[in-house]
Amino acid sequence: MKSLLPNNIRYFDYNATHPPIPHILEEGNAEYIREYFNPSGATRFSLSNQGKIENVRKYFAQIAGTADKNIVFSSTGTEANYLLIKALRKKLPNQTSVIVSPFEHSSMYSALRDHDFTMKILKTNLSGIVDLHSLRTFLDESNDPIVCLHTGNETGVIQPTDQISKIAKEYGVYFLSDLIQAYGKTELRFDEFSGCTFSSHKIGGGMGTAITINNFDLETYSLFGGGNQENGHRAGSENLASILCFNKASEFQLSQLHVKKERLYKYRNYIENQLEEVGCFTLAKESPRACNTSFILLPIEEIDFFLLGMEENGYIISTGSSCKSRAREASSSLLAMGYSKEESLRCIRISTGVFTTEEEVVGLTTQIKDLLNTFR
Repeated sequence: MKSLLPNNIRYFDYNATHPPIPHILEEGNAEYIREYFNPSGATRFSLSNQGKIENVRKYFAQIAGTADKNIVFSSTGTEANYLLIKALRKKLPNQTSVIVSPFEHSSMYSALRDHDFTMKILKTNLSGIVDLHSLRTFLDESNDPIVCLHTGNETGVIQPTDQISKIAKEYGVYFLSDLIQAYGKTELRFDEFSGCTFSSHKIGGGMGTAITINNFDLETYSLFGGGNQENGHRAGSENLASILCFNKASEFQLSQLHVKKERLYKYRNYIENQLEEVGCFTLAKESPRACNTSFILLPIEEIDFFLLGMEENGYIISTGSSCKSRAREASSSLLAMGYSKEESLRCIRISTGVFTTEEEVVGLTTQIKDLLNTFR
């Protein structure tokens, strides 16, 4: 299978967005062109399209081990996170505070603030793993819900969600998790979470659909009103083509998961070993991490020029979360881990995926070494 990327681009920014899987998007768009009827309409054509959406809902419900009604389709990971926190607020109208990891996507922090939750931030260290003693200390003070993402979008560190889940059940509190960087990249136990989110474009299904799952047994909650789509949880005409592509991309990624992980672990280890030979440092190297992600501290200060040089030579990497990289602010995740502002501004993220080849990986490390020599 070949990506649609131009031949002169070597793409290493899968955590920002996964390149579309061509045949999946082509099939989804072709079906939409043929069957463009609004799923919310009353005709048999519309009802047929609604039936297709319900089949996809059932597919994801079976994966998550939850009821169909607990699956809500929305447009983006950001909206999915907001919807999850909206559901939490609806379930706990008098709750004042939430225990949160220092590694969340900015949309999660915004959603919590906008729903009037005070955030108690968990401690961490250079490992990038949340301090479970800190978690217990907070819970001993007050039985607050827990929000902790599964996999960091910058470092790729995988949090001990199994242990967090056990602690949450011990204290009788909800545990919510952003799985957007985890779904399709690692094995997941959905029974660990009271609610979670994940997104289509992170697995090659294209932009336009994300999922919120909540097990709060709520009949009504929504971010905004209008139509009664998504069982009243998300007004607006459903994105049929994108939902169908999400289903197919999920099937593809999960069927390839074991083989893909072995290959990407091999690439990740090669990249890190090669770059460490020339003075680079891999953050949280000894921690459990996603198979496709390396967060590298470079031994130079001219990061902007370095990135331009990489792009000029056809290599696409990033400085971290796509919501922050353009602003070039110090990563709050790294500051929480104990790195300085200066160090956090010298980091690059390399993330691989299904289209990445060994030739591209070798070329990437060679190009990085050449540029580092230039800047030195």
